[in-house]
Amino acid sequence: MTSYTFFAPSALGIEDLLGEELRVLGAERVRAARAGVAFSGSLETAYRACLWSRTASRVLLRLAEVPASDAEELYENVRAIAWEDHLAADGTLAVDFTGARSPITHSHYGALKVKDAVVDRFRDRTGKRPSVDTESPDVRINVAARTRSAVISIDLAGDALHRRGYRAPGEQAEAPLKETLAAAVLLFAGWPEIAAGGGALIDPMCGSGTLVIEGASMAGDRAPGLLRHRWGFDRWLGHDAEVWAGLLDEADARAEAGASTVPPIRATDNDPRAVELARACVARAGLSTAVDVDLADVRELAAPGTVTPSGAAAIPGLLVTNPPYGERLGTQDEAATLLETLGSRAREALPGYRVAVISAREAPLHRMQLPEHKTCHVYNGRIPAAVTVFSVPGRKAVAGRGPGEGTAGGECRSVGSFSADSMFANRLRKNVKRLGKWARRTGVSCYRLYDADMPEFAVAVDLYHGAGPDEGGSWLHVAEYAPPKDVDPVAARRRLDEVIEVLPEVTGVPPENVHLKVRVRQKGDSQYERLGRSGRMYTVSEAGLVFLVNLTDYLDTGLFLDHRPTRALVRELAGGGRFLNLFAYTGAATVYAVAGGARESLTIDMSNTYLDWARRNLALNALDGGRHEFLRADVLDWLEKQEPGRVAPFDLIFCDPPTFSTSKRMEGTLDVQRDHAGLLGGLGKLLAPGGTILFSNNFRRFKMDHAGLRREGLCAEDITASTIPEDFARNPRIHNTWRISRDGGG
Repeated sequence: MTSYTFFAPSALGIEDLLGEELRVLGAERVRAARAGVAFSGSLETAYRACLWSRTASRVLLRLAEVPASDAEELYENVRAIAWEDHLAADGTLAVDFTGARSPITHSHYGALKVKDAVVDRFRDRTGKRPSVDTESPDVRINVAARTRSAVISIDLAGDALHRRGYRAPGEQAEAPLKETLAAAVLLFAGWPEIAAGGGALIDPMCGSGTLVIEGASMAGDRAPGLLRHRWGFDRWLGHDAEVWAGLLDEADARAEAGASTVPPIRATDNDPRAVELARACVARAGLSTAVDVDLADVRELAAPGTVTPSGAAAIPGLLVTNPPYGERLGTQDEAATLLETLGSRAREALPGYRVAVISAREAPLHRMQLPEHKTCHVYNGRIPAAVTVFSVPGRKAVAGRGPGEGTAGGECRSVGSFSADSMFANRLRKNVKRLGKWARRTGVSCYRLYDADMPEFAVAVDLYHGAGPDEGGSWLHVAEYAPPKDVDPVAARRRLDEVIEVLPEVTGVPPENVHLKVRVRQKGDSQYERLGRSGRMYTVSEAGLVFLVNLTDYLDTGLFLDHRPTRALVRELAGGGRFLNLFAYTGAATVYAVAGGARESLTIDMSNTYLDWARRNLALNALDGGRHEFLRADVLDWLEKQEPGRVAPFDLIFCDPPTFSTSKRMEGTLDVQRDHAGLLGGLGKLLAPGGTILFSNNFRRFKMDHAGLRREGLCAEDITASTIPEDFARNPRIHNTWRISRDGGG
């Protein structure tokens, strides 16, 4: 089967969602880029992407990348492409031309030169020439011009994929939301999993109904392109009509089977014209039986199926909405009042729900007073926007004992729909008491409260107490370990809901200060990827020093709590010497070293963001004077370039590499098990006489290559046990730490 190269453009900010979607559709070698995803696969793979992708803008079949330092060179190279394999001599074509730092600065002129090249090739070879049809061409050619080259592709979609086929021309609400972005919002908020569990979908400011139509389509397993009648490959000479017909038959069957699985979906708006428009769109989409559209104000918000605004759904669902903002609403006060009302009604009517809001990036979302789950920055057309997901706490209540419930002592208290005397609540309460006493005795203010103590509740819970400007504040950082595929997702979500509801009750931390993330196995550089962009930093303290943490934007917060004793050892050993911190992250070890009296330091990491964070941490402790340098570099590449004798040796080196990472060397990757001996050998050449390397990693099956180290003139002592703090004692494999010196101490 022939494999092709494709590119699927998308809105900025949703590339990772599109990449995962394409993998599910069978795409290979998927690679996210700016505003799109490159992938490879068969023609059937591309057809599936056209039919089933909810977030792609188009699907482009790449023909060639040609030199294009000027318009004439572009013309000659496009003319050399075998266009007769794609287009009939008497067919029609259109050219879309875009440029990024291209010497061809006028897009219309660039498109004209490409059109001329194609037409001239046909005319010279056949005496006939294709004509231009910008509305409905047989083949739409896409040209992406770069600095000195241009990528030439055929647009298999033909028209933008956000046009699903149910909307009449010109029919749209004010400030429309593209269907592809609406789908991305729903995916980001976890709607497919919520729908699979029977949870409802609500949009209380629905406009023309885009979000609920996309939500019903997802829940009902309906291909987003099923209603489209025109595709870019229809009259393309490479089209495989038999394969396409089979895919359409499959999509029809899936839509028919999925129609009965759509959970309750409700759309409301306080504008009668919007309600009329939404009903018309829902009807043309064939979803009138699945989506209820009503005239109502956000102040009347209620869960589907309930009679009163204070009623609660049996299964928590998702509220998703694109409220008016910017010029659509007017003043900031009006925006704040609307968000305050939305948050208040959600807390009252929708306990346990998730809430996803599309807003201006500067919107006063804090007025909703809901715990923030995660944030993603996107573009709604050309407008910068943010998608923020919140978790609505369950309603707190004291319930009377029912038949067979409670204990001899009396009533069984409940938090929302979960017992405050449940297994998780009881274990958490014991941990709070035991670890709280230990933390007060040792002066520790940020520590792990719970780490998957019970397999059924697979989360890690860290408690942070504020310091300095954040003195008096407390926050919980909850990382959910992704459950195995054989775990019922509905049961897993209900257990997570219990965790989120019980935590504030037991710990006393306000619900809005509970931050949830999903922890998955990290690959390549994914440990550096952002989950959100709130940018909110909190100041916390550790061992008399202060650090900035971010509880929302990254998988990790900026301070590895399990390395607390290791950092203390760094401070103990650093006095008067030169200190090197590699894979430095946010520079906490550097702060400890300088506080311990290191006269010079060099901090190296690949991320400018983390290096800037490290500088801020050092400055926050008034330790930024003296010779303390920060360098953005690939550690392996930097290490290879260092010549012993030409660089001042280091008295103390701290190296805490990721288990696996992409790199310019080591066959394109760093594998800590495979490569650690060579890495440490390189560090040994930079070590001063009597110096020490502290080496740590979190690969649970790590085995030190003692023989390899001896060949490098080094010896290693396992000091892991002394570096595992009390709050991680039940998980002694959280990391391993080694003290390395020259063999014989020389």
